[in-house]
Amino acid sequence: MAKGRVSKDCKGKALNKPFRTPSGPKKSAVCVKKGKSTIKVTFGDPNMTIKKSNPKRRKSFRARHKCATPGPKTSARYWSCKAW
Repeated sequence: MAKGRVSKDCKGKALNKPFRTPSGPKKSAVCVKKGKSTIKVTFGDPNMTIKKSNPKRRKSFRARHKCATPGPKTSARYWSCKAW
């Protein structure tokens, strides 16, 4: 049985658990399995805050990003919607 590839950024990280990326180009990242490989999915604008406590903003974000059908776990939209 062949081993899958693991992204160097995912070594030692828990799968499916978002973490902050302080020096990265995005706000957060998460390591997920894609077939036999483990990949890092980055998401979120580091210059914006999440204001999910405001019902109007939450509803607007979820409609704009189609959070009713978030897609696969390997997409940034899935994790962004999950954060909201």
